Amino acid sequence: MLQFVRKMSAPISSGRILCHISEIRLDRILVNGQSFRWKEENPGIWTGVLFDKILKLWQSETAISYQIFGNTKQELGVEVTATGSSKKVEVATCLKEPNIVPTDSVIKQSVIGEEKHCENSYEDLIKDYFQLNIKVGNLYQKWSGVDSNFQSISSKFEGIRILRQDPVENLFSFICSSNNHISRISSMVEKLCENYGREVGKFNGKTYFSFPTTFELSEDGVESELRNLGFGYRAKYINKSAQQILEKGGETWLRSLREIPYAEAKKELLALNGVGAKVADCVCLMSLDKTDALPVDTHVWQIAARGYMPSLSKCKSLTDKLYNEIGDHFRTLWGPYAGWAQAVLFTADLRQFKEKDKIP
Repeated sequence: MLQFVRKMSAPISSGRILCHISEIRLDRILVNGQSFRWKEENPGIWTGVLFDKILKLWQSETAISYQIFGNTKQELGVEVTATGSSKKVEVATCLKEPNIVPTDSVIKQSVIGEEKHCENSYEDLIKDYFQLNIKVGNLYQKWSGVDSNFQSISSKFEGIRILRQDPVENLFSFICSSNNHISRISSMVEKLCENYGREVGKFNGKTYFSFPTTFELSEDGVESELRNLGFGYRAKYINKSAQQILEKGGETWLRSLREIPYAEAKKELLALNGVGAKVADCVCLMSLDKTDALPVDTHVWQIAARGYMPSLSKCKSLTDKLYNEIGDHFRTLWGPYAGWAQAVLFTADLRQFKEKDKIP
């Protein structure tokens, strides 16, 4: 793994995005099991890596503030095809150092232009990541109008929304989630970044890394290395899925699933090694724009049994049939943004939030 070291004395970009706290709660959505790289380094200040940059976030009642640290040099990137050949592509993202490692990354949908335009572009990327164009307050009203249970619970959990993540990071993070809990998933994701990603900079004494590309995770020897790092059976899933993605057309293919219907995208994901229904639905919902995708795990099963489908309490296991019945029940009840509504009840059911009677 090639690395570079760069001192960062000042942010390369900073700003403030107007958005009321009732529309977004960083302290909930950054720790509710959607993404696994955000850390609350200081009370109310979150640090993570987005678009190969170190990003600091904090919020007030009316706005989200951000600072971005990292390299600002533009370059020509290398895109690796499924056959292993490569071609130069212009990547005006202000993200990569030249001659680091070939990747199969493609130009992001929201690219950062010339350096003088980076500040506005970063703001657009942050807005896109948090999907701030979607007003969850309006959705809460619709869901509450058809579901008294949702109305009761959601009154204490405003601002829960779905992140729009990079599909590569989202997919491999959730492959790590199999039979796992959030803290251990976070540890595995960091190991992936530290061992196969690229160093994007140091901040407050800590080194930060980009998420590895499918090319880096597909190479020979990765499976055995990951087993030595404690990934267990997930090591094979990660390595084989990365190889399958390259065979299908690389990260370009994976991102193209945003453009096809939910059922088709889910079917494509299920063909990848180690991807079951829940992981496929998480990726569809959290990075492929399928707002009606509804991941069902033990939490959601119990939520459904308690407040919606009492007959589920007699079931001993979550079969494929039950999985689909639960998803269809909620899609019928909540409508096209059912996956977002599920995230509200899921968050409220997490242990770290369950005992809170009101939003601080």
